[in-house]
Amino acid sequence: MKFNIKKLNGFYLLKDGHVYDPYIGINKKIDVLIKNNNIIEIKKNIAPKSSYELIDCKNCIITNGFIDLHAHFREPGFEFKENLITGSNSAIYGGYTRVCVMPNTNPVIDTPELVKYLKDKSNSLPIFIYPIGSITKDQKGDELSEIGKMVEAGAVAISDDGLPVKNSQVLRSALEYAKKFNIPVINHAEDGYLVNEGLMHEGINSLYLGVPGNPSIAESTMIYRDIEIAKYVGGKLHIPHISSKESIEVIKYFKDKNFIVSAEVTPHHLCLNDSILRNYDTNAKVAPPIRSEEHQKSLIKAVKSGLINCIGTDHAPHSIDDKETDIKHACCGMIGLESSFGLVNQTLLNNNIPINSIIDLFSYNPSQIINIKPNFIQENSNVEINIIDNNLDWTFSNDDIQSKSSNSPIVGMKLKGKVIYTFNKGFISIKK
Repeated sequence: MKFNIKKLNGFYLLKDGHVYDPYIGINKKIDVLIKNNNIIEIKKNIAPKSSYELIDCKNCIITNGFIDLHAHFREPGFEFKENLITGSNSAIYGGYTRVCVMPNTNPVIDTPELVKYLKDKSNSLPIFIYPIGSITKDQKGDELSEIGKMVEAGAVAISDDGLPVKNSQVLRSALEYAKKFNIPVINHAEDGYLVNEGLMHEGINSLYLGVPGNPSIAESTMIYRDIEIAKYVGGKLHIPHISSKESIEVIKYFKDKNFIVSAEVTPHHLCLNDSILRNYDTNAKVAPPIRSEEHQKSLIKAVKSGLINCIGTDHAPHSIDDKETDIKHACCGMIGLESSFGLVNQTLLNNNIPINSIIDLFSYNPSQIINIKPNFIQENSNVEINIIDNNLDWTFSNDDIQSKSSNSPIVGMKLKGKVIYTFNKGFISIKK
C-alpha cells in the first residue's frame, strides 16, 4: 500500500464526494476546493482547472479527521518502541488528525514542563497531539500531580493509564480537582486483586490453554466504584477500553439514573474474541483482556444503543523482545491506529450500523468528551479532512504499519473501508 506525506501546495479539488460534517450539519454530495491549507469553496459542480490537482471522490465520504482519546507514543523514555514522529505517521495513516497521548512515559508526564515539552515538540508534526497528565505523581497512586498547572500547559485529561488508582480517597480528590477545570478523569478499570495474575479472559479458552484467567468482574467492580465516586462529587469520568457485558450493565444502570458518564471501546475488544489467543499469539495479549464472543456481542450491542460513546485505539507499541516471549512474560498491548477504522467499520456495518454513526464514533463523539473541536468543513476554515473509500476491501499487512513496532494480531486480516487521503496542518497523506 502506497503511503506518502507531503506539504500542501496549490489547489486541490475534491470532486463528486459525499460530505459528512456532523459539527455543522452537512450531509450531502458536494465538491470541496482547497488552496494550500484552506478550504476556499464548497458547492456543487465546481469546474476543474488545469492548475487544480483533481482528487476523484466518487463513491467516497469526505468527513472530519478522527480523534483518538487513548494512545501511547512512548516519548520520552521509550523511543525505541515509538516516538512522536512515528506515532504521528501511524495516526495520520489511519485518518487520525488529533491524538491524546497517555502519560506512562519515562519520566511520567506529571508536570507542566513535560506537558509543554510534548506540545512544543509536536508543533511541526502532521497531527495535533494532546498530552494526558498523570493523576498521581510518578503514577504511584498516592499524591496528586500538579493538575491545574498541567491543564494550563495543555493537558486535556488526567489518567494513571494502566495503573488504576486503588485508593478511593485519592480518586475522589482527583475527580473533585479535575472538575474545576472541566476535564475528565480516565481511570484504568481493573481490580488488581480480582485480576489475580490472570493473563487472558477467564473462560473456556483459558481453561483449554491452561492459562490463568482474568475474570470479567475485575473490570465491572472497579467501574461501579469509580462511577459511584464520580456521581457523589459530580466529577467527570471517562471509562477506557470497556471489555465486558457486566461493565455495560453497570454503565446502563447509572445512565438510566441520569448520571452522565462516557465510555470507549477499542477496536480489538469490539471486533475480536479470545479465540485469537488459541495459538498463544502474544500480540493479542492486552489489558483488560480480549474476552469471549458473548462479551464481544454485548459490546457491539452497547455501541449500537449509544451506551458506549467512542472508539479509542489504545495504540500500544512494544518491541520485539517485549512480545516474542511466553504469554506470561509478554507485555500487554497492541498497535491499532493504522487498522482501527477498517476493522471497526467492517464489524459494525455487518451489524447494520450506518456509516455516519460509525464515523461519529471516531470524530464527533470523542470531541464532545474531551472538548476538542476540529476544523469544520466550511469555507475559510483550515483543512482537516478524511476521504474514506467505504467499499474498499483490503488486507492489513506489514506494509501498512507505520509504527516503529509491529505488535499487531490484525496482520493478514481482511478489512473493509479505508481512509485513502488525509488533509491536516498543511499536509496531505496518501494511502492508496
